[in-house]
Amino acid sequence: MKSLLGLVLSAALFIAGCASSLEGDTYQRNDALTSMQVQEGTVIAVKPVVIEGSRSVAGQAAGAVIGGVSGHAVGGGSGQNLATAVGAVAGSVLGQMTEERLTRAQGLELLVRLNNGETIAVIQESDDLNAFFVGDAVRVISGNGKVRVSR
Repeated sequence: MKSLLGLVLSAALFIAGCASSLEGDTYQRNDALTSMQVQEGTVIAVKPVVIEGSRSVAGQAAGAVIGGVSGHAVGGGSGQNLATAVGAVAGSVLGQMTEERLTRAQGLELLVRLNNGETIAVIQESDDLNAFFVGDAVRVISGNGKVRVSR
């Protein structure tokens, strides 16, 4: 039972570690040392949104392993193979659902009127330290196929 608990905790940490941040002040390694475009503007609307979590093979695989091990421990005799298979399939589904919930984030839809008159919408993860309000002067930073709003 202790080994099963360790396996479950390891899988949860693995799934959580796969999540990447979508906050405006967090950059990925490949964003460093690259040139990005900067435009200035004003926030004209702020709307809270939910950013869906990730659904990857990692969550399915972790769940399948945990479910398979659990099913194997429960079954006995000729039913052990069936219990292992059922546990692996159920674990796969639950693993994917768990990953989606663990990586779901609260976000903001920011409408920004750029100084050139254009209006854009940017959705990014919300950050308690960097709240945005209507009327805030902001920078819109774009590059590598990504856009973020920053102060």
